[in-house]
Amino acid sequence: MKRFWDTAAAAPDAGGFRVLLDGKPVRLPSGTPLVVQAPRLAEAIAAEWAAAGGAKGGEMTPADIPLTRLAGTAQERIAPDPGGMVEGLAKYAESDLLCYRAEDRRLAAIQAAEWQPLLDWAARRHDAPLRVTTGLMPVPQEPGAVDALRRVVAACSPIELTALGVLVPGFGSLVLALAVVQRELEAAEAHRLSILDETFQEEFWGLEDEAAARRHRIATEIAQAERLLHLAQDAAA
Repeated sequence: MKRFWDTAAAAPDAGGFRVLLDGKPVRLPSGTPLVVQAPRLAEAIAAEWAAAGGAKGGEMTPADIPLTRLAGTAQERIAPDPGGMVEGLAKYAESDLLCYRAEDRRLAAIQAAEWQPLLDWAARRHDAPLRVTTGLMPVPQEPGAVDALRRVVAACSPIELTALGVLVPGFGSLVLALAVVQRELEAAEAHRLSILDETFQEEFWGLEDEAAARRHRIATEIAQAERLLHLAQDAAA
């Protein structure tokens, strides 16, 4: 779409902060004005709109405003009824990537050294010990451990749930995603841990262009989700 505004700025609102384009609020698809609680997040969203399209009349795409899209998802789709998102994310605890070790001894040793500390963290901090297996056959998890992680997810804010909605499928791991949300781990490091098997295989077979493009896309989305988290969480600290 073409840029139709000259200026973008964050402004206080009774419910938080709005982003104004030439004095008029950015609106979500429903027509409701976008409102965020963190001033730094509002300023970052305003900066997206200030840069999008370059100048009035320029072309912009949704890719130019990732924070706006994520914050809008939190406000319009998750905040009114977070239950479905909570349940969908919690199910990942039943088949968390970190619980499935390779049959190749060398790779399994790397996975144990890199992944087990995160499973130990989940057990220690959230009372959620998860079982580990070798191969791809499903390993049943203790209902109590899954329920414990479900409670952690349910306690998350709409912004955090939105970020988890990107991080969890991006990693294939609820534990890694929660570690990022709770500042136990940086998102880039969590991403590295999530692709240990891929990078191990690449030592022998190389990296295909399609796989590289997919990895870059996921890394970009993960970085955007982490930025959303930090901007929102820093204000709440």
